[in-house]
Amino acid sequence: MEKPHKKLDAWREAIELTITVYHETDDFPKEHLFQLSNQMHRAALSISSNIAEGAARQTKKEFANFLHIAQASLSELDTQLEVAKGLNLLPENQWSKLDTKMNRIDKLLTGLIKYVKAAKSKRRTPYPSPLTLHP
Repeated sequence: MEKPHKKLDAWREAIELTITVYHETDDFPKEHLFQLSNQMHRAALSISSNIAEGAARQTKKEFANFLHIAQASLSELDTQLEVAKGLNLLPENQWSKLDTKMNRIDKLLTGLIKYVKAAKSKRRTPYPSPLTLHP
């Protein structure tokens, strides 16, 4: 069975981001393993998970809500990456790659939210009643 989220570029790129975050944090010192890197893993995984959960929901409003949650997780990850960079745990070139990926995902999510909200508002247009008499 084809899952709807697997057709979304935002979901696919969020999966790639998550895998990259896991790899980039492999070399973090042990004292940061359960603090910063664990939070980074959770935030990164939350992005794709919320996209998938939203795509499986029954209404466009629910889908848009989960996309907003995915964007919030993206912002959380952005903050954690800034801290990692500031602590010299993440070199500038690695941070830059991740930042580029996050910006791309944010744009995809923003576009998807606009699309879902537009589709939702189109649904609200009144349909002619089957009881309307035509002259």
